[in-house]
Amino acid sequence: MLTGASSGIGIETARALAWAGADLVLGVRDLGRGEAALAGIKARLLRLDLGDLRSVIDFAARISGPVDVLICNAGISKSQDSHLPNGLEVRFATNHLGHFLLAHQLKRQMAHGEAGRGARIVVVSSAAHKGLPVRLDDLQWTKRPHMDGAAYAESKSANILFAQEATRRWSGDGIFANALLPGSALTGLQRYHGEALKRKIGFIDAEGNVDPMVKTVEQAAATSVWAATAPELEGRGGLVLEDCGEALPVGPETHAWAGFDPAIADPETARRLWDHSLDLVTELVG
Repeated sequence: MLTGASSGIGIETARALAWAGADLVLGVRDLGRGEAALAGIKARLLRLDLGDLRSVIDFAARISGPVDVLICNAGISKSQDSHLPNGLEVRFATNHLGHFLLAHQLKRQMAHGEAGRGARIVVVSSAAHKGLPVRLDDLQWTKRPHMDGAAYAESKSANILFAQEATRRWSGDGIFANALLPGSALTGLQRYHGEALKRKIGFIDAEGNVDPMVKTVEQAAATSVWAATAPELEGRGGLVLEDCGEALPVGPETHAWAGFDPAIADPETARRLWDHSLDLVTELVG
């Protein structure tokens, strides 16, 4: 199962898994666009808007049988809105909370037992997490001047904490979660970035040439496919992956678009984020 399948890394992840013979269920926000983008890929497409928690519940209710792999790929960076009507910061809601709820809705089908047989959860994070731990005192950015770049980065830190805490809580049920850093690629994630911001980040130079460090979409999808299928990851979770291996901790020579910052991965913060996320979904959807 894969979210955010109709563009960017999601399409290439779906294509590779379909080629390998996976029985795919793909979550897409727009079914028409998804059918066009994924033409030729054998899969079941279902509507899923991760920013709408009711949509998440409806999507999960349509899944029958065991779920062997859940790839939490969908994400949003810059957007036209900072907050959803329910008060949630849009990046926190889409990148973290929607996937958090989806995993809970599918837990029975992922766990060892009658309905499931154990599963992997693969959470697509980003090197943007570095130096920006989640702020438990202001997860929705109501106390600080809103900065969408920093809000995105904090949601990517939340992705890593979710994978680590899910493994701690659910490994006894045969569910192991890992986060990954796909690297920088030009996809729909940058639809609202604009040329000036792309130059500032370093994706392109003053003449519009793409930096050689920018990956192709296929290269950026490779670690997602590896995390979902690699035999060497069987029964292993709580890791941060990059370039089809374990991510290296950041150091003085680490490129801005690479590496894992262990300072954001505090176990107590992971526990508290999990509990707070449970409280939020209970409050918002019952």
